[in-house]
Amino acid sequence: MITTTAEYERAEIELIDLQNRLAELQKDHPIGEKGFTKAGIRKLIARLNEELAIYEGSEEARSSPSN
Repeated sequence: MITTTAEYERAEIELIDLQNRLAELQKDHPIGEKGFTKAGIRKLIARLNEELAIYEGSEEARSSPSN
């Protein structure tokens, strides 16, 4: 769970690294090869995207003015 801006920034960097790794695997290995590896990376990407979204939502809620 991302709780600080520093963790958020590290997660963004990790997300970019994972996306680059997945792109490399897709380029180097056609469909049907390294399927489990690609699926694992996609799961990590999905988890990071979810955590980033939760953090962004909580930051927005904390910084929005009360009505």
